[in-house]
Amino acid sequence: MDQILIIDDDVALCELVTEYLEPLGFQIESVHRGDAGAERALAGEHSLVVLDVMLPGLNGFEVLRRIRAESKIPVLMLTARGDDIDRIVGLEIGADDYLPKPFNPRELTARIRAILRRTTSEAPVDQALEKRLHVGDVELDSGTRAITRGGQNVELTAVEFDLLEKLLRSAGQIVTREELSKQVLGRSSSPFDRSIDMHISNLRKKLGHRADATERIKTVRGVGYIYAQVSGSGGK
Repeated sequence: MDQILIIDDDVALCELVTEYLEPLGFQIESVHRGDAGAERALAGEHSLVVLDVMLPGLNGFEVLRRIRAESKIPVLMLTARGDDIDRIVGLEIGADDYLPKPFNPRELTARIRAILRRTTSEAPVDQALEKRLHVGDVELDSGTRAITRGGQNVELTAVEFDLLEKLLRSAGQIVTREELSKQVLGRSSSPFDRSIDMHISNLRKKLGHRADATERIKTVRGVGYIYAQVSGSGGK
């Protein structure tokens, strides 16, 4: 049974979500302060954290920073509807996804299940896929979900890892934003959804430029992204 931690000071909302999710097989724990929520999130007892931005004790961004300093546990942030800044900041810090308030409990359930499917997968669906990929100085191991760049470990969130894997497996080819959204986030993209863009931005920062100062992941305006192939490289 997946254990979900909800960090939100809206007690009524926590009770509503609990009543909806528990019959679906989830075990729910609610915490109403940011500082206490960060402590519980780092206890290693939960599969996923649902985190509100506005919290007493510590705000949601500070909670997320504390979590990401020590843990890769998936985090779904709850943001005010129409507040793009909160969404962008949350994704930059390392949130896996966001959901605007007020939300439909069915949508929350769908987001939670999509994240859990992604993060609890033990092996690639297609067993023919190679577990180790090399593109230039980047090596990806889908078995251990480890990334190295020039032999140095690179710490990625679950979303960032899956995005990079999709791009590396299609190195030299354009991957559309819609395809990335469906395969990685588990949903169709919308015109104003910048989730994929922010995760790509985070990936670029963590991977850095190549030795020749060129960008690894290039934007194809209005279409998607391409992991630029380098001469003589490829998966192996």
